[in-house]
Amino acid sequence: MGYMIRTALLLGLLTGVLLFLGNAIAGQTGMIIAFIIAAVMNFLSYWFSDKIVLSMYRAKEISPQEAPKLHAMVEELARRAEIPKPPIYLVPMDQPNAFATGRGPGHAAVAVTRGILEILDEDELRGVLAHELAHVKNRDVLIASIAATIAGAISMIVNWLQWALIFGWGRDEENNNNPLSLVGSILLIIITPIIAAIIQMAISRSREYLADETGARICGCPLALARALEKIHNYAMQVPARVNEGTAHLFIENPLKGEGIWELFSTHPSTEKRIARLVEMARRMGQGV
Repeated sequence: MGYMIRTALLLGLLTGVLLFLGNAIAGQTGMIIAFIIAAVMNFLSYWFSDKIVLSMYRAKEISPQEAPKLHAMVEELARRAEIPKPPIYLVPMDQPNAFATGRGPGHAAVAVTRGILEILDEDELRGVLAHELAHVKNRDVLIASIAATIAGAISMIVNWLQWALIFGWGRDEENNNNPLSLVGSILLIIITPIIAAIIQMAISRSREYLADETGARICGCPLALARALEKIHNYAMQVPARVNEGTAHLFIENPLKGEGIWELFSTHPSTEKRIARLVEMARRMGQGV
């Protein structure tokens, strides 16, 4: 419940940034126009996200005949998660990773890379698949689309302001020589997108924590997911992969993530923090570490 409240608060904060910026720069009409344009763009992305991403990574659907154990595993976990069993895809990528995509239960897909099937044991793979099914159950693609819509509207308004400053639109004789007005506008152009990006990434990290927790409960073994995350992290640092930056947030381990202060701009929390939370969760469940 805590992660849900945090997500709601962050979305509210992101909306507040949009309202403040829109009214300050473009007025209510401009803010509404920017929001509608961003909503249409992200709606199309949301509606066709599964096909777009699977095609981007040349993923091929795996039939039950090709991988009966994998299908049985996903079917069992989907039943425990109380969602329909999604189709399973194989991504021809050596880096161990996995992702889920789609609009939600009933319109989702789970993809695993060739590399992840080679390095994880059965329990660890169950943990990873449970994590991805948790994203489906929690409708994280929808949450990400809402955040992207608001952040996109903010970016559009900032772009309008940039062009307004270039062409001198909105200036009059009274405020044309007011340095504070110009400085304030420049600060908004620089700072606002950064704030929006930080909030958007914080929402993504919060959903990752929630997927870890939900997935651990689905598979019944937080430590198996923790071991899987450690293995994936170590291998991902050694095996490079061509990952589109716009889809990196989908993967269970983001190969583009940063450390330290740069974690603020990462779609995923640090692997160490995720493992520590899963270990603590296992202790609370009475499982040995």
